[in-house]
Amino acid sequence: MSGLYFEEFSVGQIYKHPIRRTITEADNVFFTTMTHNPAALHLDAEYMKNTEFGKPLVNSCLTLGFMVGISVNDTTHGTTVANLGWDEVRFPRPLFHGDTIRVETEVLSVRDSRSRPENGIVVLAHRAYNQRDELVGECKRSALMLRKP
Repeated sequence: MSGLYFEEFSVGQIYKHPIRRTITEADNVFFTTMTHNPAALHLDAEYMKNTEFGKPLVNSCLTLGFMVGISVNDTTHGTTVANLGWDEVRFPRPLFHGDTIRVETEVLSVRDSRSRPENGIVVLAHRAYNQRDELVGECKRSALMLRKP
């Protein structure tokens, strides 16, 4: 288990996750079709040639999945009881096949759970950047966390 217990989080901590990921066309096509999203934005290169982007966009749900998933090992792996929600999900720039993302996580708040005294709630801000250090995704995640045994 590599995740942190509730008591190990403090507001203002920033984790620069060492895992980076180059997003491939296969990643995008598999994810998009597996989740039954028929949008030409992600699947039709000919259609996308005539748009402002000129090529398919990476599915934003895949971007969100990578953004949170990359953070897990350093923050919540094995110590999360449940994710309580994602808020303020934004994608200020598109991702394309071949882009490489890196992720940072900031601890925004830490509080006791009112309904579950054996747990605490941590709110994390995840931010994803492409290889040019442009912000491509961000969200807030609320997690119900285990306390130290």
